[in-house]
Amino acid sequence: MKLISWNVNGLRAVITKGFEKTYKEIDADILCLQETKMQQEQITDEIKNIFKDRYVYWNSAIKKGYSGTCVISKEKPLNVTYGIGKEEHDGEGRVITLEFEKYFLVNCYTPNSKRELERIDYRMIWEDEIKVYLESLKSKKGVIYCGDLNVAHEEIDLKNPSTNHNSAGFTDKERNKMTNLLNAGFVDTFRYKYPNKTDIYSWWSYMFHAREKNVGWRIDYFIVSESLKDKIEDAKILTDVMGSDHCPVELDIKGL
Repeated sequence: MKLISWNVNGLRAVITKGFEKTYKEIDADILCLQETKMQQEQITDEIKNIFKDRYVYWNSAIKKGYSGTCVISKEKPLNVTYGIGKEEHDGEGRVITLEFEKYFLVNCYTPNSKRELERIDYRMIWEDEIKVYLESLKSKKGVIYCGDLNVAHEEIDLKNPSTNHNSAGFTDKERNKMTNLLNAGFVDTFRYKYPNKTDIYSWWSYMFHAREKNVGWRIDYFIVSESLKDKIEDAKILTDVMGSDHCPVELDIKGL
């Protein structure tokens, strides 16, 4: 089974940059999108046509043009929920959970701590509460957690670690929260398969020709509960796919 996660940085924008062709070529069993930046009433006939013959689930932020997630699945899930059951978080359209027979799929767009770390305190609360949410799911069946998690976990996960220790996405606080999650019985699938692979990233700034120079960060993930670790076939970062400041990440997993 092939799962893809992609922060599209505006679905309507990426559709003008060849999204439909990429979507068909990827042919994922489940496609998780983040930062769709769309309200339900903005879903056009063109978008509906791209996703025809699929089960499609949207979670939009209350604020227009902000955040938002979407999951497109070939298989109909047993159940779908939106958010994590916390009112202070759930207005931003950041989480969709699909329950299948053997596992939960959680598509997430983690809040950015922002410049000057103005939202770092909120981010810490978020991290604690999403961890509790994921652990509650893991107690029932396997969990696949994916999305733009807005953190480069280790120095190997960004081009210039030495100059970014006080930057959003690479603070000790954010990295420690990721460590805590992994220590609670979860596996970073890419590092599980490629523990020492360098110079491969999933996000690049639009400034200073960063993507051209491959000055990037790995902040998009597929993370699975320990119970699913042996089912991982491969984990990929599709750096050749254009259209957003992020590229898609892929998980190939068997037996689900």
